[in-house]
Amino acid sequence: MWIRHNRVWLGKGLLLLVILLLCGITALGCIGIKSTPEGGSGGAVANGVLYLCPILKSAGGMGCAAPATEAKLVAVNTSGSYLWDVLLETSKPAGGMGCAAPTSSAAIYGTPAINVEEGLVYVGSYNGKIYAINASSGALRWVYPRQGNLQPIAGGAEVALGKVYIGSSDGKLYALDAATGDEEWEFQTGDKIWSTPAIDGDTLYIGSFDKKLYALSAIDGSKKWEFETEGAIISTPLIYDNSVYVGSFDRYFYAIDATDGSLIWKFKAENWFWARPVVCNNTIYAGCLDGRVYALNIKNGDKVAEFDLGSPISSSPVSVGSSIIVASEEGKVYSIDTGNNQKRELKDLEAKVYAPLCFSNGVVYIYANDQTLYALNVQTGVSLWSLPVTGK
Repeated sequence: MWIRHNRVWLGKGLLLLVILLLCGITALGCIGIKSTPEGGSGGAVANGVLYLCPILKSAGGMGCAAPATEAKLVAVNTSGSYLWDVLLETSKPAGGMGCAAPTSSAAIYGTPAINVEEGLVYVGSYNGKIYAINASSGALRWVYPRQGNLQPIAGGAEVALGKVYIGSSDGKLYALDAATGDEEWEFQTGDKIWSTPAIDGDTLYIGSFDKKLYALSAIDGSKKWEFETEGAIISTPLIYDNSVYVGSFDRYFYAIDATDGSLIWKFKAENWFWARPVVCNNTIYAGCLDGRVYALNIKNGDKVAEFDLGSPISSSPVSVGSSIIVASEEGKVYSIDTGNNQKRELKDLEAKVYAPLCFSNGVVYIYANDQTLYALNVQTGVSLWSLPVTGK
């Protein structure tokens, strides 16, 4: 009896151990390495209305099943009142236990692009769709592609010359007619695109995971030049005074001649560059995932100053007069005086910030991961209002 009794408990113990091991393996699988962007979109303002795409999640299934997400565009009056929202698509969580992925992935990470002439707002979704929405009512004007989906879209759109430009994880840069959504041309890079395009005149600049920055004709998509780094380029380029400034995942920040793609200078940091840089007083300010903002001489790349914010910087800063407003991932918002290169803390939002900042008429708008939109006075850091943007 003693032997039989212990064999029973031994069997139960082994079964429990197997279950625990399987659960541990499942949990590790769920943790993994993140392969999608963080946070939500930045805001874009036109005619007193701010457009934003929050990341909204609902509960998933059992175990570590991924939750459903919503691709939604929200319109908010800059005085802090909710106007409307439009649900573009909802992902469907897979059933069952384990780390099952959703059957579709709906989320918008790129900042909306506004076409004032057409009265349209453009967004690209991680489900592989590009949407044009009426800026006044939220009504859908068109969607691309008409049938099926592209690969996931992580970056934002750019509008110019009657076209909408946007990149996809299939490695292609798409140019669509801004009014109809008809495709005009596409350009293939060597890997997926998460960067938002930047345009200066009739030249478009776009970075790719293939470690290259491309200069293309915004008219027909023909390549003018390419510049190769040693890491993926996620950051949106800044074009200023016939130079292109962009950071790479090789830990270098580059200044490139906009005419021929030749290197002007490069600066090495301790980690990757994700955020778009800004320029003020002939100085480039580049936020880095090492938690620092680097102030670099615009002519030669020499470091003028650096500012340790204590946590990574993936949110793109804004230039406001003689100040740079920047947020760290841990949610602290700082103002950097470009005259004396001194920083001061404006506000601690106590919520993660990944989305680019937005500035309009003395107010900086910040979307945080507590699904709240904050409006701060840029001089004092006083909170003018805050609004949950979970939708109606």
